[in-house]
Amino acid sequence: MKNRYLIFILIALSSISLFIGVKEVSIVDLYHLELDSIEILFLTRIPRLISIIVAGIGMSVSGLIMQQITQNKFVSPTTAGTINSAKLGILVSLMLFSSQNVILKMLIAFLFALLGSFLFMGVLKKIKYKNTIIIPLLGIMMGNVIDSITTFFGYKYDLIQNISAWMQGNLSMIIKGRYELLYISIPLVFIAFLYANKFTIAGMGEEFSTNLGLKYNNIVNLGVTIVALISSIIVITVGQIPFLGLIVPNIVSIYKGDNLNKNILSTSLFGAIFLLICDIISRVIIYPYEVSIGLTVGVIGSFIFIYLLIRRNK
Repeated sequence: MKNRYLIFILIALSSISLFIGVKEVSIVDLYHLELDSIEILFLTRIPRLISIIVAGIGMSVSGLIMQQITQNKFVSPTTAGTINSAKLGILVSLMLFSSQNVILKMLIAFLFALLGSFLFMGVLKKIKYKNTIIIPLLGIMMGNVIDSITTFFGYKYDLIQNISAWMQGNLSMIIKGRYELLYISIPLVFIAFLYANKFTIAGMGEEFSTNLGLKYNNIVNLGVTIVALISSIIVITVGQIPFLGLIVPNIVSIYKGDNLNKNILSTSLFGAIFLLICDIISRVIIYPYEVSIGLTVGVIGSFIFIYLLIRRNK
């Protein structure tokens, strides 16, 4: 599918999203400058829409970078221990800096996500048998170990509910003043676009990349840093969104190949569209109540993941 069609679909779904909610907002109300409708639009609907688009783009690009530099289509922030490490960072920030602002919590989550990602990459270098399934399973196992540590200290300091509230992918609480941290991920995505060709070369292996004059370790470190920072920002602001960074790059690569320079824009657009569709489903399936976006993405994503798993192993 061409990018211009994806842009058209994104605009159409965005327009629909703005008018879905418990409080009815219509074009007529906006035309007549109804104060209540305008306030709802600017205080909740537009911030939510921006959060969905930015989070969808950020997580999809993060997954694309991780898959490229690890040379594995089933690696993503959720299967490489990045999200679990960010969760541990949030716990540490709640234990030590509970009264501090969200910026400090984000920085601590980023630091732990970065360390967790580098730990995964370090373990990956030590493995000689790099099977398609073994590598993500290794990341999941490592993530579960980190998650166990988080759970242990969470119970010890009675912070389990706090951690659950932070990690649950939920957009219902997104309002003006509580989502602006996501804007930090925009320049990071832009940097990913600029280095798309270099990430593609790095995905061909260290020896091949070095022979082409690429500073392989520097590019890999840059990619891991971008992934860790975007993941920590999204976890702090929106919560955990499973499968998004895994399935979106795979779907796009099936039709557009593995050249990041060609498919990074399509991946970004499709990621935003996919998350927007899931959000609309979450808001209408038991209207006027709302299902967690993390649950919706998890259910839909699990079926797509099984399909991709079968397709990749044929």
